[in-house]
Amino acid sequence: MKIASQPTRLQVLFALAMASLVCGYSPAQVLEVNKAPATTNAPAKTPDVVFVPTRMEVVERMLQMAEIKTNDVIYDLGCGDGRFVVEAAKKYGVRGVGIDIDPKRVQESLANVRSNKVEHLVTIKQADIFETDFSEATVVMLYLLPDLNVKLMPKLAKLKPGTRILSNDFDMRGAKPKQVVQLDGGAEGEGFQKTIYKWVVPWEKQD
Repeated sequence: MKIASQPTRLQVLFALAMASLVCGYSPAQVLEVNKAPATTNAPAKTPDVVFVPTRMEVVERMLQMAEIKTNDVIYDLGCGDGRFVVEAAKKYGVRGVGIDIDPKRVQESLANVRSNKVEHLVTIKQADIFETDFSEATVVMLYLLPDLNVKLMPKLAKLKPGTRILSNDFDMRGAKPKQVVQLDGGAEGEGFQKTIYKWVVPWEKQD
């Protein structure tokens, strides 16, 4: 039995040339398509924090403390399952943008948006919060870590005067909070979500 030999380089180039005539692509373009990497759902980089959902009691209190107006735009930086922007859209009818680097969280957020029928108000983006423009925000929600809050301060400080920034559990070293609220710890295992910090741009410096 005769075994087929491997195609020669000349045969490959001839096949590419024929493809260019039939499909309208140049051989270089065909090669580029063949070399294109497969897309994956992996994050562009490892998330900076492990996702821990904010208790709904805390979500509602943070939204109250934000003193939301009809023209506000709420950004949730590290949005998880999108509960902040979804709840704000449902309860206050305001526009919201959730940003998360983890594609799994983004899919959960999108499902949450669809199930609550707030697609006309809420946008979910897969992106790095440190590289994303959120300058239109008038309310910012955070549930990160203290060092990440500090890392965001240069961008937060450039937001419009009067912008409210609220953080679950963690402060922002160097910025004096306008308000600090203590909550009950909630159910067993949720005792860590009991402090809410609020700042208003421009905030007062704190040593």
